[in-house]
Amino acid sequence: MSLQICSLYSGSSGNAFLIANGGDCLLIDGGKNCKRLCAAIAEAGHSPEQIRAVLVTHEHCDHVSALPVFAKRYKIPIHAAHETADALLAAGISPALVIRHSVPFQVTVGCFSVTAFPTPHDSRASVGYRVEVNTGENACKIGYATDMGMLTETVEEHLTGCDYVILESNHDVERLENGPYPYYLKKRIRGARGHLSNADCATLAERLAAGGTKRILLAHLSRENNTPELAYNATAARLAGKDVVLQVAAAEELTKLI
Repeated sequence: MSLQICSLYSGSSGNAFLIANGGDCLLIDGGKNCKRLCAAIAEAGHSPEQIRAVLVTHEHCDHVSALPVFAKRYKIPIHAAHETADALLAAGISPALVIRHSVPFQVTVGCFSVTAFPTPHDSRASVGYRVEVNTGENACKIGYATDMGMLTETVEEHLTGCDYVILESNHDVERLENGPYPYYLKKRIRGARGHLSNADCATLAERLAAGGTKRILLAHLSRENNTPELAYNATAARLAGKDVVLQVAAAEELTKLI
């Protein structure tokens, strides 16, 4: 059975991430709309019926806007922190589909063992995920952490030892400071509960490489305050000479990590 790890799309306008092992799939977040999400899943070679569960990081619209229609249409269970679950219910998702958890939490879905851990972001609650695939030759650990204003010991602890990591590289500090955003928004982005800069991402990526990570996908890039080249170059400089494959997730297209 083949293992597939990919970003369906990633950025300010919408985020969705797919992990597939054989016929079982996990979806992390579901931004944009149901039609666009289903098209992206099909482009990855799968169908919505293969999604065993959705793991939600937090309630901001670029992560959940497709889920009310998607969940209703396909009756897929959604795992979320208690506070995030409240927002999903308020958006009209059936209580029968929303599985509430206290953070941190662990859940098993098919061949996937999932651990959720807190991330620092200005939402009701925000989590990252560590997903372990427990099937023979495909056995691996996958870490996912975006939407976090700073590096924390908890985040690093859960990502360390993962074979594959999806990590936020949201903005270039100089580009943000000199850009068109109003002061309050710049302050929010660079704050401890905002978004991770290229420089901080690179720092963590270097540490993860030392812990055995072999592939890193940079995600959730800001369209206004970053470019794929800036994000890539910042982290690549810290990974020079290390046996790590580095990629950048496209904003609107499928990006395969493996």
